[in-house]
Amino acid sequence: MKLVFDVEPLQQIYSQLERLEQKLDRLEGQNQKVKKRSIKELADHCGVAELTVRNWITDGKVKAKRLGRRIFIEEAEFQKALSEVKSIKYKRN
Repeated sequence: MKLVFDVEPLQQIYSQLERLEQKLDRLEGQNQKVKKRSIKELADHCGVAELTVRNWITDGKVKAKRLGRRIFIEEAEFQKALSEVKSIKYKRN
């Protein structure tokens, strides 16, 4: 006894799944907001003085953006810069 399967319904299900995945990807992209933190928030988070974070900005280790009188740093940028600062701090001579 041979079993015969119709491939057409499986292809329809597969194409619907692909469309759903594409829609989910688009929704995830829309929901990702850029998190911006103030100097005070980042200093508290790292356990350093605000002046230290300001010095990192002045030295060019951290990229910051000014909005009016306030300075904001994107969280992803800060995490990248923080890993570089840590690697420099613990570098052996």
